[in-house]
Amino acid sequence: MTRVLATGTFDILHPGHLFYLSQASALGDELYVIVARAKMVKHKPKPLLPDLHRLEMVQALGVVDRAVLGSETDIFEPLREIRPDVVALGHDQHFDPLSLEKELKTRGFDATVVRIKESNSNRLYSTRRIINLILGANSEVPEQ
Repeated sequence: MTRVLATGTFDILHPGHLFYLSQASALGDELYVIVARAKMVKHKPKPLLPDLHRLEMVQALGVVDRAVLGSETDIFEPLREIRPDVVALGHDQHFDPLSLEKELKTRGFDATVVRIKESNSNRLYSTRRIINLILGANSEVPEQ
């Protein structure tokens, strides 16, 4: 049985997340998802929604077999329990696949890293774009 791991922040779920997780799921038999803790997000703005809220939303997706919160100190810590065969990266995730695969091997994990190269091109397939749209719409609402 091939166990696939996907990771992300998953703040404000949108069709881009569903696409990424569906593509990741197709790489194996079981899909595990690590939902990043807000305190560990350093490469983009912190999520708006609380950790447990984002975890609950991801776990509710039919394509996900199991979702867990990431570690508060070491992004590799949850992998000790999950033991993935494949780590699926989204098309826009900041990890370099070759460097990540090398780091995994250094830490004793025998996993292949696969970049999901496809993406949805709709402008609302991005949490940041959705937030910007909401903020823009709020500024145009007339006062009552």
